[in-house]
Amino acid sequence: MEGDLVDSYDDLIARMTIEQKCALLSGAGEFTTRAYPELGIPELRFSDGPNGLRKQAGASDHLGLNPSEPATCFPTACTMANSWDPVLAQREGAAMGEEAAAQGVNVLLGPGLNIKRNPLCGRNFEYYSEDPLLAGRMAAACVRGIQSRGVAACPKHFAVNSQETRRMASDSVVDERTMRELYLSGFERVVRESAPKCLMSSYNLVNGTYANESRHLLGEILRREWGYRGAVVTDWGGSNDHAAGVAAGSTFEMPNPGKDSVRELVAAVRSGSVGGEALDARVREALALIFSTDAAVRASRGWFDAEAHHALAREIAAQCAVLLKNEGALLPLALGTRVALIGDFADAPRYQGAGSSAVNATQVDSLRVLIGESGLDCVGYEPGYRRDGGDGAALVDKAAVLAKRADVALVCLGLTEIQESEGLDRTDMRINENQVSLLRAVAAANPRVVMLLSAGAPVEVPWLGDARALLHLALGGQAGAGAALDVLTGKVCPSGKLAETWPVRYEDVPGAAAYPSTSRAAEYREGPYVGYRYFNTADVPVAFPFGYGLSYTTFAYSDVALGPAGSDGAPSEISFVLTNTGEVAGAEVAQLYVEAPRRDVFGPARVLAGFVKVELRPGESRRVALPPDAHAFQYWNVRTHGWELEGGTYRLHVGASSRDIRLSCEVELAGTDVPVPYEGLELAPYETGDVRTVDDATFERLLGRPVPSARPRIDRSMTLGELGRGRSPLGWIAGAVLTHLYRKSLASGEPDLNVTFVYNMPLRALAKMTGGAVSMGMVDAIVMELRGFWVIGLLRFLVEALLNKLRS
Repeated sequence: MEGDLVDSYDDLIARMTIEQKCALLSGAGEFTTRAYPELGIPELRFSDGPNGLRKQAGASDHLGLNPSEPATCFPTACTMANSWDPVLAQREGAAMGEEAAAQGVNVLLGPGLNIKRNPLCGRNFEYYSEDPLLAGRMAAACVRGIQSRGVAACPKHFAVNSQETRRMASDSVVDERTMRELYLSGFERVVRESAPKCLMSSYNLVNGTYANESRHLLGEILRREWGYRGAVVTDWGGSNDHAAGVAAGSTFEMPNPGKDSVRELVAAVRSGSVGGEALDARVREALALIFSTDAAVRASRGWFDAEAHHALAREIAAQCAVLLKNEGALLPLALGTRVALIGDFADAPRYQGAGSSAVNATQVDSLRVLIGESGLDCVGYEPGYRRDGGDGAALVDKAAVLAKRADVALVCLGLTEIQESEGLDRTDMRINENQVSLLRAVAAANPRVVMLLSAGAPVEVPWLGDARALLHLALGGQAGAGAALDVLTGKVCPSGKLAETWPVRYEDVPGAAAYPSTSRAAEYREGPYVGYRYFNTADVPVAFPFGYGLSYTTFAYSDVALGPAGSDGAPSEISFVLTNTGEVAGAEVAQLYVEAPRRDVFGPARVLAGFVKVELRPGESRRVALPPDAHAFQYWNVRTHGWELEGGTYRLHVGASSRDIRLSCEVELAGTDVPVPYEGLELAPYETGDVRTVDDATFERLLGRPVPSARPRIDRSMTLGELGRGRSPLGWIAGAVLTHLYRKSLASGEPDLNVTFVYNMPLRALAKMTGGAVSMGMVDAIVMELRGFWVIGLLRFLVEALLNKLRS
C-alpha cells in the first residue's frame, strides 16, 4: 500500500472518539465493519474466497452452509499451482477482483498459501504447494490480479497453520530457522512483491503465543522487517485477546464479538496497556483499507461477464491438468474414438472443496453433458459406484459391460466432498475402496483405461497398473469438465506439473503417526524436511515427485551457462537452451534447484530456486534465463538472526522435476563470516535428513528451549470437546453429549461441519462468535466452574450474564 494512503487520515482520526476508534476495529456483522456516516466512513465488506466469491445472499455464516450469490468457481489453489504459471494466476485474480467489486465486496479473503506440511491436512485444496517459492510467486500474482480491480486481496493464514484438527487452539511448535525458510518465506514474497492491502492471521498459536497477538510475527517480522503497512484481520473467531492483538499489530477482529470486546479495548487504551499511538496506527490501517477499496466498489457496473469468466476458468483448468501416466501414448484420443463414460464424477463433478471456500457457481459443466461436443463417440454412461463409499456391486457389473463396448474406458474417480473439507483432516490417503473395485473390474473388461482423477491432495496409487493413462484434474472448478475434454482430445497439450510430492504410502511421510496433533502442541519435529525436501534428502521412493508431469511432446535441455556474479558472488541467472523435440506445440515448466555445500549447516539436498513456463512450437529452440530466488543460496542463522551464506561449492541443477535433473553446473561462493548456528549440538537426524522419528532431546536442541508440556489445561483455550476433562459435573455432561454427536457425525460418513467446528472450538470463541450474547467474563466464569468451583462459578456466570445484558 502506498504511504500517502496510510498517512492521510490524521484529521479524521483526530475527530474520532476513543470509543469510535475501538469500535471500528471490530466487526459489526458476520462480514462487515461499522460505518460512521457522520464521519463519512462507510462499512467495509469482506467475503470468502479464495477461488471464487462467496458473498452470502441471506443470513451469513462462517462455514459456507447458507447460500451465496452466484459467482465463478475457478480452479482451487491446489489446481492453479500445478500450472506453475503466475501470469495465469494473475488473470484469475483479476477476474475474481472484478466479481468482488461487482457484488459490493471490498476485501476478498484469499489467496491461501500455507505450506502443505502433511498430505492429510483437510484444507490442502485451498493452498498452493509444499514449496514456499512456488506458493509465494503464485499467491503474489493472484494478489496483484485481485487488487488490479481496486479491491483488496487478503492472503492467509499467517502463519504456520498446518492442520484443521484443533485449529483454533493448537500451538505450532517450530524452530526459528524452519519457520523463516519454509513457513514465512511465501508470505514475505507476497508482501514484498504484491503489497496486499490486507492479510489474515491464523487461528493457532506459534511457539506459545497466538499468531494474532504475536509481536514477533506481526510487529518485528511483518511490519518492521518486511515493511508491511496494510491491515491485518483475524480469522473468523480467531481473536483471543483483542487488546493484545492491537498492540502487536492486528487491525480488525472478526466476525462480530459484540460491544464487550470494544469495552475491553477502550479500557486497555485508557489504562495505558495499549498505547494511543498503536491504536491510531491500527485505525489508520483500517481507514486506508476502507477508503482505498470503497471507490472501486462504488464505481463498479454491478455485473460481470459470466460467460467470459467461465471460458477463462476452462482455460485455466486445462493448463493445470497433470498427465501422470500415458502408457503406449494412449492419449490424446483421436476424434471418433468410441469411449465408455464411467464414474459418478462424470455426471456430478467434484470440482471444489467444502467449507468457507464453497462457491455457488454460475454454471457447472459435466463430462456427461459435454462429451457429445468433444468429437468422441460416447457409447454410454454408467455411474459405477456409490458416492458415499457404500457397496454397489450391480453398478460395477453394468460399468464393466459398458466398457467392453468401447475402444477406451474413461473412468472418473477421486476423493469425495466430505474427504476434503475445512474443519476436518483426512484419516488416510486412499480413495474409497468401491472406486478401486470399479477400476479393476473395468480394466479386466477393457484394459484401455484412461482414469480421470479429481482430488485436492495426493492419494496413494496401488491401483496405478489398472490404468493405461492417468490424468490428474485436481479440483478444476466449474469448467473443469470441458478442460478435461480439451486435454483428452489433444486440443490442449498437457503442461501441468505437480506442486507437491505424492508419497508411495502415507507412512512414508515424516511424523505421519503424530499428525494431526490432538493435543495442544503440534510439534514440527521434521524441521525443514517437508515434501520433496525430505524425500530427496532421505532418498525415499515416491509415487510421483514434486514438479513431475508428462506432455504430448518432448523437450531437450542443453548448453547451460552461468550469468554475471552479483555482490555476494552468486550468479544473477542460469541460462540454458530448451528445445521442443516432439511433433506438437507444448509448454514445459523448467525448474532450477540449488544444492548447498552443507558442510557445517544441515539442510535439504536441494531446494527449488526458480522456475519458468516456456511455450515452444515443434522443433523450436530458445535460450531461457532463470534468475535464482533472493534466498536461493542462503539459510537463516539462528545466532545472527539473519540470512547468511555458507561458503563452499554450490551445485545448480536444471530439470523437468525435482528428480529429473537434465543439466548441472557449479559455482564457488565465499560465504559470510558468521558463527555456525549448530556448533556443538548433537542433531544427527537433521544432518542426515532421516527425520521419521526425532526424540525430545534432539528436538529441544533444535528449538533451543524445552518442548512444551502436552498436558491439558483448564483455561479460555480449552476446547468444547475437552469439557469432560474438567472438574465440573455440568462440564462432564456437556462434554459427553458433544463427544457423542461428534463421533456420530464422523461415523455417518458425512460429518456435520457445524458439530465439528463446535467440538474443536475453544471456550474463548464463545465470546468472539456469538454477536455479543456471551462476554469474556461469562467465559471466565465457565472456566471457574470447570476448575471445580461449582457454586461460585455458576453464580459468577449469572452475574456476568446480567451485566452483559445491561451493557448491550
